[in-house]
Amino acid sequence: MVDGVTVPPPRTGAPRLSDIAGQAAVSEATVSRVLNGKPGVSETTRQRVLAALDILGYERPVRLRQRSAGLIGLVTPELTNPIFPAFAQSVEQVLAGHGYTPVLCTQMPGGATEDELVEQLVERGVGGIVFISGLHADMSADPARYAALTERGVPFVLINGYNERISAPFVSPDDAAAVRMAVGHLADLGHSRVGLAIGPQRYVPARRKREGFVDAVVNLLGLDRAEAELLVCPTLFSVEGGQVAAGALLDQGCTGIVCGSDLMALGVVRAARERGLGVPRDVSVVGFDDSQLIAFTDPPLTTVRQPVQAMAAAAVGALLEEIGGSPVQRTEYVFQPELVVRGSTAALRGC
Repeated sequence: MVDGVTVPPPRTGAPRLSDIAGQAAVSEATVSRVLNGKPGVSETTRQRVLAALDILGYERPVRLRQRSAGLIGLVTPELTNPIFPAFAQSVEQVLAGHGYTPVLCTQMPGGATEDELVEQLVERGVGGIVFISGLHADMSADPARYAALTERGVPFVLINGYNERISAPFVSPDDAAAVRMAVGHLADLGHSRVGLAIGPQRYVPARRKREGFVDAVVNLLGLDRAEAELLVCPTLFSVEGGQVAAGALLDQGCTGIVCGSDLMALGVVRAARERGLGVPRDVSVVGFDDSQLIAFTDPPLTTVRQPVQAMAAAAVGALLEEIGGSPVQRTEYVFQPELVVRGSTAALRGC
């Protein structure tokens, strides 16, 4: 049993072509070509057939078992925030499609530090490293650790948290645009008093969201910059952090609250209900990330979606170019987020 789902044991018999063809939505002839290693099948179709084998519980024929092209380290923060497992899964999937074996390293309070994890990965001879929201995103951290990694000849790519002091490919969502979308959505619903619940300002994504929020409030709601700054509440990127921020913002009369993460948004919903307020009847809430299962919360959360799969593909693509010896621009590749409107936002009563 995995995560509450019973997984059937691998089937050891010969795969039934009709079952696999149905699952992969291809012809039986195509399945036969893939299983027998014949040419004439695109890589995308081949992957669909292999995925069908896995889903149906068949073991892959020995001839189809890919030899690893090498190890790639994947360093993430804690996994309690569902956006990090989502990124890890997407990165691992892209790496596997290129024949690489991912090695997932997770930082936890009291556990190994990022520097210790990197040292372990380098000792194991990884071909490169993907960092997700690591110390590169913390403006108070020393960026020299990444220069040292470059000197050791280890290619790496950084997701979320551009730092101009580090020479490497970066992949980020447009944080400022994300917040502008959220504020614009609430403004269209008639909300004129909108607050921002955000994480610590030493992190680049939090800074960018703050800057985008202040600009949006000034331009869309007509507040002056000093007043807009007062509607920003920096706290922690967690449910508890959102709850604390909500208390301060509700005290300032906010009827709409934009959050730096979906977890923070859930904390805002909790704080509102503790005050006897309804969401979205009395307070509209917008999250950020579009984490798995957020569509099934009560109410389903309006949020700004990070393009996780596209960002993961770009990050792995840049890393593999580096590993292959091709020059890659040491710059930031910025991806546009998407506003997903659900049930936690509504028109201001009386509008």
